[in-house]
Amino acid sequence: MNDHLQDFIHFMVVEKGLAQNTIVSYERDLKHYLKYIVEVEQLSSLNDVSRIHILHFLSLLKEQGKSASTLARHIASVRAFHQFLLREKAVEQDPSVHIETPQKDRNLPKVLSFPEVESLLEASDLSTPIGLRDRAMLEILYATGIRVSELINLDLENVHLTMGFVRCIGKGNKERIIPIGQYATDIIESYLRDARPKLRSAKHKTDSLFLNHHGNRLTRQGFWKIIKRLAAEAKIEKELTPHTLRHSFATHLLENGADLRAVQEMLGHADISTTQIYTHVTKTRLKDVYTKYHPRA
Repeated sequence: MNDHLQDFIHFMVVEKGLAQNTIVSYERDLKHYLKYIVEVEQLSSLNDVSRIHILHFLSLLKEQGKSASTLARHIASVRAFHQFLLREKAVEQDPSVHIETPQKDRNLPKVLSFPEVESLLEASDLSTPIGLRDRAMLEILYATGIRVSELINLDLENVHLTMGFVRCIGKGNKERIIPIGQYATDIIESYLRDARPKLRSAKHKTDSLFLNHHGNRLTRQGFWKIIKRLAAEAKIEKELTPHTLRHSFATHLLENGADLRAVQEMLGHADISTTQIYTHVTKTRLKDVYTKYHPRA
């Protein structure tokens, strides 16, 4: 069974070109699933798996208190795996057919107000190379709405300051071009001139745009530590996630009259329904403003 799993993962990486985080999620979910099939259902062949076995597995996840979104992700992983096995003629049937995906919890994304964004941006100490780097990273995140994984994978050649845009590779290996404003352009120029040469290591040569104190490409975990530290220094009490600035970017654009399709393009959403959640956020914020300031609310 593990051989089939490795073949599937290879297919997802090479043929589908999925993002690394997506691949990791598939592999983790399917290892959990295959362990259940072998140890609980005591099946020795994937050809013996039936619809009822998958339903039992999902029931176990529910009993463990897994959320609707986690269940939906597991179903997507199991379904993609069995479709692959059928296509490769490793099994004779697909037992995942007609298994319904539960309705996901529709949680509105957490966003910062514009003053909070400004406080976060200004928390970096621009007199140090690390502070310049941190400010440049936050400015580019808020200016473009790119994902943290896309940010840390930026190379020097992906940033075109004279033309005023960033080129990034997103989910599904899709390229998109996103404009950046003058604030971000100015701070990135300062970082490239005054900070990156001091962070660069003679031993580890890299074209990565953002470097850690060892001169290597910054990691997602490293960035997460940075933003939590800066949020504490800026006295922001809201719970932050790696996507907080991305959510704030989209919400603030829509609040100021941006076209939904343009925001979809910049965020790299395949389906506009994913982008539409930000319209719900703006309506919620408008209601809060109305309630707070209208004399007869």
